[in-house]
Parts: sequence; C-alpha cells; structure tokens
Amino acid sequence: MKVLTMTISFLGEARLALYEELALLVLNRNSTMRRQSKGYYQDLEYADPYTTPSPYSNQTAGKPSPFALFVGNDGKYPLEQRIENKKRGIGRQAYPFLTWIVSVVLIAVFIYEEVIQSKAQGTPVSFKPTVNPMLGPSGSALIFLGARFPPCMKNVSSVPPSTLLACLNDTANPSTINCPLEDVCGFNGFDNGTPNQWFRFITPIFLHAGFIHIALNLLCQLTVSAQVEKEMGSGGFFLVYFAAGIFGNVLGANFSLVGSPSTGASGAIFGTTAVAWVDLFAHWKYQYRPVRKLIFMTIEFLIGFAIGYIPYIDNFAHLGGFLLGLLVGIVFYPVISVTKRHRAIMWTCRIVAMVLAIILYVVLIRNFYTSDPYAACPGCRYLSCWPTASNNHCQGTGLSSSSSSI
Repeated sequence: MKVLTMTISFLGEARLALYEELALLVLNRNSTMRRQSKGYYQDLEYADPYTTPSPYSNQTAGKPSPFALFVGNDGKYPLEQRIENKKRGIGRQAYPFLTWIVSVVLIAVFIYEEVIQSKAQGTPVSFKPTVNPMLGPSGSALIFLGARFPPCMKNVSSVPPSTLLACLNDTANPSTINCPLEDVCGFNGFDNGTPNQWFRFITPIFLHAGFIHIALNLLCQLTVSAQVEKEMGSGGFFLVYFAAGIFGNVLGANFSLVGSPSTGASGAIFGTTAVAWVDLFAHWKYQYRPVRKLIFMTIEFLIGFAIGYIPYIDNFAHLGGFLLGLLVGIVFYPVISVTKRHRAIMWTCRIVAMVLAIILYVVLIRNFYTSDPYAACPGCRYLSCWPTASNNHCQGTGLSSSSSSI
C-alpha cells in the first residue's frame, strides 16, 4: 500500500512538471511571435521565429550610452548578439518614427502646393501653358513655393532680376501675363533687389512636382528609408536624410541648367538608399542572398537615375544625395567589427568620410556663389538634361520661351 501511495505521488509530481514545461514552451513561442508581429524580425525570409533565443538577449549590463547609439557604436553589446541580430534583420528600433513624421509633413506640404495651384489656375494640375508630366503645379508655382531656382538665390547673368517670368495664373503659350522675377520668387522678395534666397537649398526637400512624383518618393521612403532608420536609429537617420537632401540641391545648383526649377525629397531618399549599400557591403557574409539583393538595388538605382531626366526633377540631387549618403552612412552606420584591425580600418574610414563630406560642402557652396560652374564642367548638364528641341538641346538657361521674356 505504501509503495502504491509513493508511486501515485511520484506520477503526480511528474505530471505537474510536464505541465509546467509545456506552459513555458507556449509562453516562449507566444513571446517570439509577438516580437515578430511588432517588427523585430524585419527580414522574415531569413528570421526563424521559433529559434532558441540568443543567450545574450537578456543581458542588460554594459549597454552603450545614448551618444554611442546615436553615432553608431554598439560595441558594448556582445559581438555574438550583434551578429545574430544582423542575420535576423533586427534593428535598433521597431518603428521608423522619423520616416513616418517626415512623410506626413511631405503630404501636408503637397496639399498646400495643390491649394496654391488651384487658386492660381483653377485646377490642381497644370495643363497650360505646358503640361506638367508629374501631374502637379506649374513651374512658376513651384518656384513661388520654394523650388531650387538659382536666379532666386544669387545674381545669374543670363537670368538677371529684370527677367520677366510667367505669372502663376498665366495659361497662355507664349505667356501673356508676366511678372518680375522677384514676384515669382516670392517670400517677400529680395533684400535691396539682390537675389539671396539661400534657403532654397533646403525647401525643395519638402516640395514635389506632382502626384506621380510624391507617390514614387513616398513608396521608396516608407520601404527602403524606413528599414534604414530601423537599422541605424532615428538620430543617425536624421543626419543622413537631411545632409544628403541639402547636398543634392547644392550639387544641382552648381551644375544643372539655371533656368530649370527642381523639387523633391529624392536626394534625401537616395542618401538613405546609399546607407543600405554601406550595410550590404559591410555585412556581406551576414546578409540573406546578398547577390540577389545587390542586383535589385542596382536596378532601383538605375530606375531612379532615369526618372531624374523628367522636368522639375534633378539627377544631380539624386547623385549628390547618394554620394553624401555614402559618406555620412560610413560615419554613423553601426558596422560590426569582429577584429581590432577591422575596427581600426572602420574608424579611419569614418574620419576620412567626415572630412570629405565637409570639404565637398564648403567647396561647392563657395563655387556656387563665386564662380560659373558651367565653365568648369560644360558637359555635366547632360547628366540631368536629355537634349530635345524644347530645351534647346540643353543649351542656354533652360527657361522655355513660353515662360520668360527679358
């Protein structure tokens, strides 16, 4: 009888232990699935939601300082944990908050663009005097709203302040309602009659040429740029996005046709795309199917370059944004270094990239205000201008006869 009692007691304890083990397994599985649903596994094609958690995942001691996280230094986290996170596609944060905020701002600004265009011509899309291929405001409206337009930023000998441009409400071809350059540039005109609207290096980031333009940019921004922000964090992403966007406009102001207004966040988005290239090559062996990813990224780049030939969009903004994105991405992207030698190489690259970025900014801004860029590179204009009869085969200023007279 005593043996039977002991046997029953033992079986009861074993059953209780089995229930506890099953309950623990269920909890672990549910926890992992919740992490996946919240975006911690960004590359679902690679990540396995039922893999045993990393032994380093619960370590909290020795976390990097906020500044270290901002500049891309995760070195205090265990190396094995960082490599495992990279393979799973786990970034620094679950949600791209800054990408969402900027996207909302872009939409709000575009709505304002359409309001101004509708008040001027009675329609949200400019069909006269010329059709906007991006289905948006007229060229004069884009200039008025803050597009990059060198004659509003400095004295341009071929487009002096005395130039008359088509007013916002003009719909004739050639134009019959002309306004002084200062009025079309807006923003309370010029100080002492001298064009000085330097802020046009920045404002074009928030403007778009039409419905097609903003739709394409939002598509790229909410996919590629959002993923980059998750990977590197909002701090570094902020610097990459706006440094690339502004530099793209600086490069375009130097080498694009001076009479062609330019808008769009494309330069900033190209900059974040460049960071994805930094990640791909820096972590090639940790990437899932890196060759296929490289092929797709190359195709995306070529498509973006081709779009840069459409009026009101500038390839120099794309190329400049991509270049600065590479440099700033090298500085701030959290690259995994498995050896001291690799770490030393990365810090050398970061220092060199930072110096180059500063030099490029200083030299090109100075060049814009003190010299004629066309003299240094007369053929550069063809990187953003497809020669046709309507643009005088990319010669002259780029102003159409229907929109200007002197």
